Amino acid sequence: MRVLAICFLTAAPVLTYSQALAAGSTNNAFISPFTIRQTIVSTVPGNGDVNPYGVAVVPVTMGALHQNSILVSNFNNSANFQGTGTTIVEITPTGHVTVFATIDASRLPGPCPGGVGLTTALVALRSGFVVVGSLPTTDGTSATAKAGCLIVLNSSGHAVATLSGDSINGPWDMTALDLDTSAVLFVTNVLNGTVAANGAVVSKGSVVRILLQTPTGGTPHETSRTTIADAFQQRTDPMALVIGPTGLGLATNGDLYVADTLRNRIAVIHNALTRTQPAAAGDTISQNGALNGPLGLIVALNGDIITVNSGDGNMVETTPSGVQAAVKGVDVSGMGGGTLFGLALVPSGEGVYYVDDGNNTFDRLH
Repeated sequence: MRVLAICFLTAAPVLTYSQALAAGSTNNAFISPFTIRQTIVSTVPGNGDVNPYGVAVVPVTMGALHQNSILVSNFNNSANFQGTGTTIVEITPTGHVTVFATIDASRLPGPCPGGVGLTTALVALRSGFVVVGSLPTTDGTSATAKAGCLIVLNSSGHAVATLSGDSINGPWDMTALDLDTSAVLFVTNVLNGTVAANGAVVSKGSVVRILLQTPTGGTPHETSRTTIADAFQQRTDPMALVIGPTGLGLATNGDLYVADTLRNRIAVIHNALTRTQPAAAGDTISQNGALNGPLGLIVALNGDIITVNSGDGNMVETTPSGVQAAVKGVDVSGMGGGTLFGLALVPSGEGVYYVDDGNNTFDRLH
């Protein structure tokens, strides 16, 4: 288990939750009707990996993948060392668990500097391929953290390609625009100058856009890679390994939302699909208020932005205009903060899936 607890003052330049509630702006909030926190199942596989991070809903049935099942990546091994987890579990909506992939660093089809430590960067594509990020360590400390890579798995859970080098440096989270035989990946990176700074904040966290070709019956390969943001704050942390830009969500208009954990805000990168120059650290949509170190991020069916906090056990919904429209306490482990990471929409739209690493569970708010 990794516990990340960051506390912020709440002198908000935007509406706080109580102000939004008084204004009636929660009436159409996506998460407002949901009142039940349900623990579905433990995420710990047979090898004892812990610290569930990434969450992705499977879009198609193919190979070992089953439509509407959920993939969860583990960041720690059984000794609880961060950056050493190697497993992705597949969970049905009713809680049946199988191991989709156990990734052996010595058998990867391409380079992955440092090995395997699976992060929150996890997407499942309609082509049947799964892409997962690796930010590896040898002993669970930031001193041994290496650049890692993105690992592409086929529908049977076997690694078929890696994406590494250049601007891929500590891939931390990811979202994708799925185009069937190709996909546009957006990846946050948190190791640009971070380890060398030895705990000091450096403004070099990046977001990279990758066009990945996923041909039917062929080997996935990238055809372009562009850095679209390069100045997010990041630093190493003795408890959290590294803190930097985390969750990503793509709006229908091409705006990319980013959970900027250290600055306690939701940022936006405009024209994310087409821009050719970095947007520094993007523009601020919402900051402080009910936000408390946002980590995981998704875009709801109504276009609002759903995040989970590292500093408490809350899920926050924010409109694209910056109104914090709803807050739900979703921590099931009772630790109060530092346990919430990846999340995904329930395909029916009737809830939100998330993981709680305080007790290594897969949960649902509905």
